Amino acid sequence: MASSSNSNSYRELEVIVFSSASLQGVNVTLVQDGDDGEEDDRQSLLLLSWNSTTIHLAEFATLPFLFLQLPQIILNARNLIAGNYEALSAVQWMGQLTSLLGNLSLLSYFAGRRERGAMAVQAVGVLTTLVVLIQLGIAGAMPSLALAGTVIAVAFGLLLNLLNYLLLLREWLWKIWEAVISVGGATVLLQVMWSTFEPHIPHTILPAVITGIATLTLVAMDAIGFLPQKWSDFLVALSAWTATLLFMWTPVAQMFQNFIDPENIKGLSPLTILLAMIGNGLLVPRALFTRDLMWFTGAAWGTLFQGWGLLLTLWM
Repeated sequence: MASSSNSNSYRELEVIVFSSASLQGVNVTLVQDGDDGEEDDRQSLLLLSWNSTTIHLAEFATLPFLFLQLPQIILNARNLIAGNYEALSAVQWMGQLTSLLGNLSLLSYFAGRRERGAMAVQAVGVLTTLVVLIQLGIAGAMPSLALAGTVIAVAFGLLLNLLNYLLLLREWLWKIWEAVISVGGATVLLQVMWSTFEPHIPHTILPAVITGIATLTLVAMDAIGFLPQKWSDFLVALSAWTATLLFMWTPVAQMFQNFIDPENIKGLSPLTILLAMIGNGLLVPRALFTRDLMWFTGAAWGTLFQGWGLLLTLWM
């Protein structure tokens, strides 16, 4: 059995560390005195070790995501300089926009959970994807109006998330932002899914209109207290799951583009795809440790489909 002084030192260590880690979304039961104190000490230290390891892995994932779009950005820049604007059409702007909106929504989700590593990954994803979209806009591969709206949304989103993380944002203003990303995310998700398959299916904005009205109605009913608790809980989780589905749709849209137009695959960078797979893989342990189903679903999907799935389409 561990001595009383050792047990106390363990408890003191856990109080110091987990008071910080609790902000990362991890709830920890401190060591209890008694005959099982030594076993409790070992389990608590093991939990402490895994908590620290998964935090570091999530933070290290920032590195591959930092360079995730760099090969694509460089390739796009070379094609722009050479006047080969057509090559940039290989990069599906709808898929990139989907990824950016997913990153922006997930940034808000992880800001609420105080997950610094995941926040850094999402912020890097937002900024680097924005650079790619600007390049596509220069090449005429993305509508100017859509690009302008994206730039404005990114500016507001990053500012509000920063203020919220620094505890400088009023709660009512943050709730408005959450409502905006819930409505916007659900609206964009269905429309992007539909638009991916155009012109093979008729062009229409009906998916966005129907989803937007339905989600906006739920938000309004929740604001005035007319929404049942079950639906209110659903609305809280909607923005996070919508963001995950937006993120998950990115490789689907790109794979579809690869199959219908194989000649444009040369405009894609295999290194970019490989970095996405590595970055998402590094996030999986943290998602499992915190038992966050939404996070695990997105990270695992990114590893398998945004990584291996897209790589397979390049070699088929």
